Amino acid sequence: MSLHSAAQVVHSVKLTDTCRKDLVFVDFVGLCATKKNGARRRLNSRNAQRNHLRSLPAAGKSWGSSINSVLDLERVKADSHERSSVPKPKVVNLKDILSEKGECGVGFIANLDNKSSYEIVKDALTALGCMEHRGGCGADNVSGDGSGIMTSIPWDLLNNWANEHGIASFDQFHTGVGMMFLPKDEDLMKQAKAAILKIFEQEGLEVLGWRPVPVDASVVGYYARETMPNIQQVFVQISKEENIDDIERELFICRKLIERLASSETWGNELYFCSLSNQTIVYKGMLRSEVLGRFYYDLQNNLYKTPFAIYHRRYSTNTSPRWPLAQPMRFLGHNGEINTIQGNLNWMQSRETSLKSPVWRGRESELRPFGNSKASDSANLDSAAELLIRSGRAPEEALMLLVPEAYKNHPTLSIKYPEAIDFYDYYKGQMEAWDGPALLLFSDGKTVGACLDRNGLRPARYWRTADNVVYVASEVGVLPTDDSKVVMKGRLGPGMMISVDLTSGQVFENTEVKKRIALANPYGKWVNENLRPLKVEHFMSTIVMDNETILRRQQAYGYSSEDVQMVIESMASQGKEPTFCMGDDIPLAVLSTRPHMLFDYFKQRFAQVTNPAIDPLREGLVMSLEVNLGKRGNILEVGPENVSQVMLSNPVLNEGELESLLKDPLLKAQVLPTYFDIRRGVEGSLEKTLNKLCEAADEAVRNGSQLLVLSDRFDELEATRPAIPILLAVGAVHQHLIQNGLRMQASIVADTAQCFSTHQFACLIGYGVSAICPYLALETCRQWRLSTKTVNLMRTGKMPTVTIEQAQKNFCKAVRSGLLKILSKMGISLLSSYCGAQIFEVYGLGQEIIDIAFAGSVSSIGGLTLDELARETLSFWVKAFSQDTAKRLENFGFIQFRPGGEYHGNNPEMSKLLHKAVRQKSETAYSIYQQHLATRPVNVLRDLFELKSDRSPISLGKVEPATSIVQRFCTGGMSLGAISRETHEAIAIAMNRLGGKSNSGEGGEDPIRWSPLTDVVDGYSPTLPHLKGLQNGDTATSAIKQVASGRFGVTPTFLANADQLEIKIAQGAKPGEGGQLPGKKVSAYIARLRNSKPGVPLISPPPHHDIYSIEDLAQLIYDLHQVNPRAKVSVKLVAEAGIGTVASGVAKGNADIIQISGHDGGTGASPVSSIKHAGGPWELGLTETHQTLISNGLRERVILRVDGGFKSGFDVIMAAIMGADEYGFGSIAMIATGCVMARICHTNNCPVGVASQREELRARFPGVPADLVNFFLYVAEELRGVLAQLGYEKLDDIIGHTELLKPRDISLVKTQHLDLSYILYNVGLPKLSSTQIRKQEVHSNGPVLDDTLLADIEIAKAIDNETVVNKTVEIYNVDRAVCGRIAGVIAKKYGDTGFAGQLNITFVGSAGQSFGCFLTPGMNIRLVGEANDYVGKGMAGGELVVMPVENPGFTPEDAAIVGNTCLYGATGGQVFVRGKGGERFAVRNSLAEAVVEGTGDHCCEYMTGGCVVVLGKVGRNVAAGMTGGLAYILDEDDTLIPKVNKEIVKIQRVVAPVGQMQLKSLIEAHVEKTGSSKGSQILKEWDKYLPLFWQLVPPSEEDTPEACAEFEQTTAGSVTLQSA
Repeated sequence: MSLHSAAQVVHSVKLTDTCRKDLVFVDFVGLCATKKNGARRRLNSRNAQRNHLRSLPAAGKSWGSSINSVLDLERVKADSHERSSVPKPKVVNLKDILSEKGECGVGFIANLDNKSSYEIVKDALTALGCMEHRGGCGADNVSGDGSGIMTSIPWDLLNNWANEHGIASFDQFHTGVGMMFLPKDEDLMKQAKAAILKIFEQEGLEVLGWRPVPVDASVVGYYARETMPNIQQVFVQISKEENIDDIERELFICRKLIERLASSETWGNELYFCSLSNQTIVYKGMLRSEVLGRFYYDLQNNLYKTPFAIYHRRYSTNTSPRWPLAQPMRFLGHNGEINTIQGNLNWMQSRETSLKSPVWRGRESELRPFGNSKASDSANLDSAAELLIRSGRAPEEALMLLVPEAYKNHPTLSIKYPEAIDFYDYYKGQMEAWDGPALLLFSDGKTVGACLDRNGLRPARYWRTADNVVYVASEVGVLPTDDSKVVMKGRLGPGMMISVDLTSGQVFENTEVKKRIALANPYGKWVNENLRPLKVEHFMSTIVMDNETILRRQQAYGYSSEDVQMVIESMASQGKEPTFCMGDDIPLAVLSTRPHMLFDYFKQRFAQVTNPAIDPLREGLVMSLEVNLGKRGNILEVGPENVSQVMLSNPVLNEGELESLLKDPLLKAQVLPTYFDIRRGVEGSLEKTLNKLCEAADEAVRNGSQLLVLSDRFDELEATRPAIPILLAVGAVHQHLIQNGLRMQASIVADTAQCFSTHQFACLIGYGVSAICPYLALETCRQWRLSTKTVNLMRTGKMPTVTIEQAQKNFCKAVRSGLLKILSKMGISLLSSYCGAQIFEVYGLGQEIIDIAFAGSVSSIGGLTLDELARETLSFWVKAFSQDTAKRLENFGFIQFRPGGEYHGNNPEMSKLLHKAVRQKSETAYSIYQQHLATRPVNVLRDLFELKSDRSPISLGKVEPATSIVQRFCTGGMSLGAISRETHEAIAIAMNRLGGKSNSGEGGEDPIRWSPLTDVVDGYSPTLPHLKGLQNGDTATSAIKQVASGRFGVTPTFLANADQLEIKIAQGAKPGEGGQLPGKKVSAYIARLRNSKPGVPLISPPPHHDIYSIEDLAQLIYDLHQVNPRAKVSVKLVAEAGIGTVASGVAKGNADIIQISGHDGGTGASPVSSIKHAGGPWELGLTETHQTLISNGLRERVILRVDGGFKSGFDVIMAAIMGADEYGFGSIAMIATGCVMARICHTNNCPVGVASQREELRARFPGVPADLVNFFLYVAEELRGVLAQLGYEKLDDIIGHTELLKPRDISLVKTQHLDLSYILYNVGLPKLSSTQIRKQEVHSNGPVLDDTLLADIEIAKAIDNETVVNKTVEIYNVDRAVCGRIAGVIAKKYGDTGFAGQLNITFVGSAGQSFGCFLTPGMNIRLVGEANDYVGKGMAGGELVVMPVENPGFTPEDAAIVGNTCLYGATGGQVFVRGKGGERFAVRNSLAEAVVEGTGDHCCEYMTGGCVVVLGKVGRNVAAGMTGGLAYILDEDDTLIPKVNKEIVKIQRVVAPVGQMQLKSLIEAHVEKTGSSKGSQILKEWDKYLPLFWQLVPPSEEDTPEACAEFEQTTAGSVTLQSA
């Protein structure tokens, strides 16, 4: 029998009762070890007991100090908040949002006959226990981040209690039950109860009684017990209402009134309603999921009966997950992250005045506020849904409206339920989507359901059994089920919904739900009659101003010649943003001595870890730039007038389109000029004008204008009337209207000269603009096209010919694709949700400016006042009026270094001095280099500090030696491909000589580099003939091997041979984006290492395929620890506000090292705006990370590494004082080995062969490993000198000691208002020294199934002697990454292809995530049962077969049997799946062959080789970015063509005989291995089915025999194939 017996399962769940309380579990994230210990295994039907849990006694840890530091941190925040001016009400603060993030595991169980039973509660608790690894734990390893369960009210249990206490049984129809968290303090609790009583009585409700909920506090963790509330239930009778909905509304109003009353009381934040309802109740807490059922005695009581349950396990990334934030919430269980939360909350608050509905009988004002920025994103989404549902919407409708699917160009949707398109179109302009990855479970007690976000970025599987129970869960295998009784199995795809009507017992799948909701009103008719699409107008074909006027305008509005030539002109000629390379090494705008536009003070935020970036290149189909203009109506009422708006296809307007908006009779547009008057002096002038502007806007809106056009277009410029920075004007008006409840009445459009780059468009939209007419940029495009120079270049063919209209179209196209990229960095799909979402942080503006125009944005270092900003604006403006105005635009040198331009950290003088020092090995030369750095202009934040010490200097001899210091140094992750083989190997050899670490980057590594050299003569080695200056014993291996989103070169052997493995989440030069390697850099050698095709450009996607949330990152860390348990795993993040929260999550996810990169990191190729405008300084990122980890008691768990613009020992000292243990050097290491900073890496023309793959240029490479060795030794010696001066003997003694810093006495040109206290603040020091932290053992995965298998004598023998072994083993969903460790052992011993034995292992049951990851040849793995996400991740060989049990109750080819993202980055092997796969099947597959019976969206995405056969339906966007390999897809109902992404592949029938043979033999193998009935049917009627297959062929495969019917083989003795 393949299924576990019930006793076994109970055994595995109950097990933890026997665990000793004083254990600290090794397996940090999952704590699954606690369960696995008892689950009995069958090895060849022998019971092999698991080895006992390796456990350590708690090492006398003083939790108290950590708790206090958390509380102190809160207090300091509160104090500093009081000091700063109190922001006006209503605007959401990003800081509040950043401190709360969470991800989770969820599910529901519902009985379709609406039969209540205790079994459902038991099953929900069991399922929760099996999802423990999807949650997180606090530093004490016992306090969970939260778990809970929502059910219908267990009246039997409650009536039983009532009768025992002499209370009459409750009237079920008129009683509300409140589940409450009350203050712990007895007196405060009495006050709270009295207040509650008062409100209920006021409302005419009778309180029948209070019930203290019985709990077992002994099972709660230390941190959770500190904050544990008093948990009670209150029972109230509502006699005046008969209708259930009205009763629920009455309870809702009572709760809102109680919350409002509480907000002004001292105990206010200790009062929380988990639920207050006549239908549902929520039991939850800050508990690990397996403890929930032991904590609440009610959940152990057989009288607790319910027809349904929603369960939830939270993984919070931050500190002190609070009790109220555990889930389910009152309606929803939410697994995910809302990326647009700041905008959503601002818009919800703007709606407060306009929401009306007769069901509230005029009491709408009592329902406010509608959001709370201090609560989590889930809590806010829940309250928005609650408002809609209580106002009479069906739960399904509320979620369709809040979380709409990607309905545009959706082939299936337009066939199956086209009505939904009208529904979505109707609501699109009224409610901005709550956008982000999410699996949402919902219930109002009558309906239970689940829906998935538009991108499908959370796993969701469902099944239904013969006894009429439906299950939905994040994973399969969370409950023991007998597959012969399962009648339906499926998965939710992107944007899909499933709903169960408990009263009628019906299950509605996606199409039926959406149809029913969409047909409720004539949405299509309303949309057609009232929504007005803006007519596209032609671009102008002549210039409006003469050249001199254009020049004056450009000068006045802050353009430089780089902006015009590098940005505007290249966008006009090519239709895309310009690419550049290296990093951003100029000073932050606030530190610069030169004037900057206001936009330069803003940095774009980006997604990392807690939510994924989207891929705008390959998955753009879920994205949209559409935007509606006009008044937004009352969302609680439905009617045709709500949709009376103007629809734009994108936010970029030309002059004609702006004109037609101004003429629209219904919009009543009002133009507001934006200039300020300085005739009476600059002081106060800007503030006065902004106030007037806001009043004018206010008045226009109150007079019925629905469109405000803020314009800086003047017929004549006047010297005394400069334009207000448009971003400031927009922000001020937007904030003013929100605060006055008018923002919903009108849209804002900017008509401006101050906008030409994608970042500027994004800033304006992010702070409230709906559309922009960039009139001066368009005029500049026209001027460029008509200039003689351009005309000549086009005539001579040196530039592609474009017409004047085309040039402007190109410019707008480049802006649009740039906007998509910026949205996608934050994981946002819709411009309408990005609008007003303020996804930026500010560096260098003071609180005064923030409060007026950007309230809620983080500006951690303060900066300019309004008057200082006015002066900066003026310095541009006056250029247009001075007598000696230059005849051409000035070049500020912000992008390219130029003499006399802006200061660049990496400049020619610096590299010359450095080359001299390292090549001549001259200390004098190094001190000149040091001197050069010491006297440079202020360039980065650390330049604002100097060192101070209260110790007297010591002699240099007492300081730790340079040889020990250099071991803390690492080089940056530069991929082989971006830089040449010579540079890459020279850097690696140098670092290995020093005992530091080099980094492979994301291009894999040649195995020839892994052995020490023994054949060196005179500095040359035949093994690496292209290098000079070698010594015997040198190794060219990179100690740190990188795993990035492209997975290039990641094979089991690559992983098994690493000292450390780095997961690259983000890169300093372009966080939130993937990498790109231009085709001309993909030489044959590079293509071989990356398993791709020479000459074909390689794009690595943004990091989202298997790291789209914190629990998925934890899973990848688990996978890497599994395949190489000796390697520490590091996670590379980029500095931004909120990184501390993210880093806490990563530390809980069991990472060994966290690397923080600054925004100034280098790159081989990246769009200019990404290099310039994303990411923050590492000084702030490191400070936040170090301090947050200390506050959370997590700092000792991880090594902190930092990099970004390091050049000297001074930089290292600064990083050490701010808390870092290790230090990364990137660009400077390249300079030391020969780079001359030509800044043309992206062109493959590097003059010294550092960043080129061209043979003739590589021959010029000047560097030898000794140069870099010298550099690092000099840096270490400089560092020793500083330590001696400060009086410290070793680096350990200064790490984290911010008291050694003091602000330098230095006057900046722009402002004296910078506030550096954030960096100087200190919450304490780690319990261990830096050296102890660095020397810790690698974190373990705890006991795993692979260890049991490796300990099996037969398996061990088979691996050692390369023989054959057969085994059968049981598997559960908590067994994750199974086979990964075995593969690692084989790969380390035999390489990727050397193993000649065979391990034939059959697993029975439900496999956990990453089943069969990193398989090597010789491993033949079968799974009888089902699997979760990431099956066959990174496999390099062997065979993987997944099939259902014999005689299941469902049809195998219709059921989902494996999860999402299978075969990610596979480099070999074969996979046969009898059943369907999920989203992203075979993404980045480079050589594996697979047969599957259906897949979700994005099948074969980014594939570069191999072959995939699909014998069933696929989702949309097939073969996006597929540059190699072949796919065969069966299309029985002719629906495939619209689902294929035709950008690269061509679609053809299988005509080549070799292709037909390949297809048939793979199907034959599939039938033989899995017994597939679908496969046998196809083979039986081959002639009927063959013509129904399509073959997808990328260009690189067009001439292969499989794809090309005319292909002839004429080698001697071979067959000639020729098709007719």
